[in-house]
Parts: sequence; structure tokens; C-alpha cells
Amino acid sequence: MKRVKVSQLVPGMVTAEDVYNYSDQLVLPKGLVLNDQSITKLEFYAIMSIRIEEASMNVAKPEVTYSSAGEQSYSERLKKSPAFKEFQHTFDQKIGSIKGALNDIVDKGMDVDPDLLLEDTLALLNNSHGQVNVFDMLRNMRSYDDQTFAHSLNVALISNVLAGWLHMAPEQVELATLCGVLHDIGKLAIPESIVKKPDKLTDEEFNLIKTHTIEGYRILKDQNINVHIKNAALQHHERCDGSGYPLGWTSDQIDKYAKIVSIADVYDAMTASRVYRGPLCPFKVIEIFEEEGLQRYDTKYILTFLENVALTYIGNKVRLSDGRIGKIVFTNKTMLSKPMIEGEDGTFIDLSKESNLSIDAIL
Repeated sequence: MKRVKVSQLVPGMVTAEDVYNYSDQLVLPKGLVLNDQSITKLEFYAIMSIRIEEASMNVAKPEVTYSSAGEQSYSERLKKSPAFKEFQHTFDQKIGSIKGALNDIVDKGMDVDPDLLLEDTLALLNNSHGQVNVFDMLRNMRSYDDQTFAHSLNVALISNVLAGWLHMAPEQVELATLCGVLHDIGKLAIPESIVKKPDKLTDEEFNLIKTHTIEGYRILKDQNINVHIKNAALQHHERCDGSGYPLGWTSDQIDKYAKIVSIADVYDAMTASRVYRGPLCPFKVIEIFEEEGLQRYDTKYILTFLENVALTYIGNKVRLSDGRIGKIVFTNKTMLSKPMIEGEDGTFIDLSKESNLSIDAIL
């Protein structure tokens, strides 16, 4: 058996042992043939790597595909738009600046410059033509070699939007943004050869990566910055039900900014494109949150986040799992992954009453 990072898993690989989360709850059983949903489930539980049967290690990594021509056209249409091109151009510029700033903090012991980090991040929001597009744009961005920095920028943007949805004061929204930028800085203290290793992590390497939250706090603890930023670096993998790490804290013990960053962190990981498919449909992500347990996150924060993500897609054309095409007309607050759909024939489909029917793709 070999330990493989979740980001490198491919459908068809087989689990070599039972997979547990950090509070010893079974997530996936031994001998399971992985599919897209089970791989995404691992991201939900913030599991970084699992052991795979060696006989299944050579599963082909296909070119990125889309569920249908319709979904591909949606993504391609977005990528050709002036707004997306402007966003990606700005993202490319700012990721270089943020990379330099974070590396200077870790390698040279330089002071954190909150104003510079905020300026770089907020420039993307100012060019995004509205919060709705931020999620679509991030889902359709190309893969970057420096994934730690791209992910940090994504989490900062999502944290900013979530803090706004929570009606936090402007200075608190900015603080949430900074928490997102710096939440994974501890990974820069881990040898790059391990962080970027494409597969077959040893147990020692895996355990070293798990220390990135403690390393992040160590790097930031003596900096003259808001304590919430330090806490977010340490606590963004903690969960309200006590199932997280490194301390296994529960809701009342976790910093509220770490709670915001934890949602942004896992949402970005779950929606990312993979080697075998394009970006995941947001309603599939919402469904996993609902199925696997909203109690892992602060109730107010997670429900506000998921409800607003769902609301951004009202009016969008979608394809259902049975192949029918329709338009989202309103959301169902008790089951956000199952909105009301108006079919092409004018009939209405309440997905909350159709257990075997779901949104397969946004068109």
C-alpha cells in the first residue's frame, strides 16, 4: 500500500485501509473503489492523504472532462468573458506579490505588512464585478504550480465575501480577509519537496504536513498583528464538534475568524478542478455539507454561507441528474442543495421532494 495525497487521487483507486477523521469517526471503509463523491468527501473532512492499494495505483489520469457539452460551454463562455480575463490577469499579478511577501516573512523574518496584503487581495474583488462572479471565477481558474499561494488567495477572497454576508463591520471584513491570506503560512515552513510531492507520501512526511497549523502559529505569534490572524493559522482545521486538529477544540473554544476561514478553506478545496474533471457543481458541494454534518461548523456561519452561495445561482440554467434541463427559480432553506426548478416545459420540480434527483451541472 502507498500513502497518496487527496489532491492526487483518481476514481478507480482502492482504499487499502479504513479511513478515519481526526476524532476517529469512520469516513471511508477499506476496499472502497473511489469515485468523485468519495474523494470530495475526504476534502470535506480535511483529510490530506490516505493509503491506496498498490494494484490500483496505476489508474489512468484522464484529461479534464465535463459532464456534458452544456457544462463545458458554461465554463468556456465564462473564460472568454472580459470580466474573467481581467480577473485572471489581476490574480496572476497579485499571487506573485503575495508569494514574495509570505516567503519574506518565513525565510527572512520580515514583518507582516497587512496593508500590502489587503491591497493585493481587495484589488481582485474590485475587479470582479460583484460577489456572484467571485465563486464562478475561482472555480474556473487554471491550476497553479504554487498551489499554497493560490489557495491562500482564494480563501482570503471567500472569507471576505462570507464576512460581508454575515454583516460584519468593514474593519472586521478586512480582518477576515487577512486571516484567509495568512492561514496556511505554516506550510511554507515545511520542505517544498514534501508539500509538492505528487504521490506516495511516507507516514513521516504525512505527520510533518499535519504540523502546518502549529508552524503557522509559531511564525506569527511574535508578529505585531491582530491575535485573530494568529488564531486562524492555528485553528482553521478545528471543527465545532471537536473532530478537528491540532487541539480537538469545540465551538466555544474556536476563534470566530478561524470558523470563517475553515468554511472558506474546505469550500475552495472541494470545488477545485481535478485531473479527471472540471470544477465541481456548487450544489453538489452544498449537498455534501448537508449530508456529512453541518454541526462541524458554526451554525450561523455555515447556513449563511451555503444559503448565499445557492442564492447566487437563482435564474441559472441547470441540468438535473435525470438529464432534464430547467432553471432555478428559488431556494429551499431547509434543503439548500434541492431548490425549486422550472422545467423547459413550464412544469415545476421541487427537488426537496425528489430524493433521487439532484442538480448535476450548471449550464
